[in-house]
Amino acid sequence: MQQIFVTGGSKGIGLETARLFARNGFRIGICASSEASVNAVREQYPSWEVYQCDMSSKLEVKALGEKLRRDFGTLDVLVNNVGKFVPGAIHSEDDAVFEEMMDVNLFGTYYLTKMLLPPMMEQKRGTIFNICSIASIQAYPNGGSYSIAKHALLGFSKGLREEMKPHGLRVVSVMPGATLTDSWAGVDLPPERFIPAEDIAALLWDTFCMSPRTVIEEIVIRPQLGDL
Repeated sequence: MQQIFVTGGSKGIGLETARLFARNGFRIGICASSEASVNAVREQYPSWEVYQCDMSSKLEVKALGEKLRRDFGTLDVLVNNVGKFVPGAIHSEDDAVFEEMMDVNLFGTYYLTKMLLPPMMEQKRGTIFNICSIASIQAYPNGGSYSIAKHALLGFSKGLREEMKPHGLRVVSVMPGATLTDSWAGVDLPPERFIPAEDIAALLWDTFCMSPRTVIEEIVIRPQLGDL
């Protein structure tokens, strides 16, 4: 049985991705930051492996990596989906916002991926999806340190792609525009203005299903009416 692990897998893009891969016979592992989210997923999907982890904490991420190497051995797919958006302006936001955006959106992904790479490299196959953002390629007002972190995540993904070529691993950078997730909760806009999270999951599945001789390096996907 093939195996996938999804960070931030209790809702939105992460949850829809886990659901789709589960329907296609994968063993599923996900993590979420809150006990309530973990319990909700365990209740609804008792066959999934669900872990609680604050991805902004290096210690917790390292501990998670150890558990995954013990529980899963080698993954076939890793989806680095976890992320958080706090609006702000670089010149005026608190230093803590910058640090939080880097911790959640970059550092946790970096540490976890490093821990899970060795067995994937040894088996010489596997796919790593890094869920970046339109903010990875285009700054915008009130993007602040979120945009910095997402630019850096794309840089990480590009670098990893080059390193993994000789090891048979595919690294895919996915840059969604506005997607209907909790990040947009409370915004006075119709659902039709957003990408459905299911569409991002379908994109990941279709990309995974391509021949291992082929990789889509970067994917940009936007709402049909454009960015918000």
